[in-house]
Amino acid sequence: MKIVIDQDRCIASGQCVTAVGEVFDQRDEDGVVVLLDPTPPAELASAVRQAAAVCPALAIRVEE
Repeated sequence: MKIVIDQDRCIASGQCVTAVGEVFDQRDEDGVVVLLDPTPPAELASAVRQAAAVCPALAIRVEE
């Protein structure tokens, strides 16, 4: 699994951080998503997919 984020699309809703804070964070200055782990372990795969699904801006892409 590989995660790709589009910071230009991000609207700083924080849904990804709520879903899986081990993989996503937000910049202090504007709340835009920051990718902490582009290749998370398998045990986080379901949570990462959920984060991508709930992103209102569709700024997270999961590549299998």
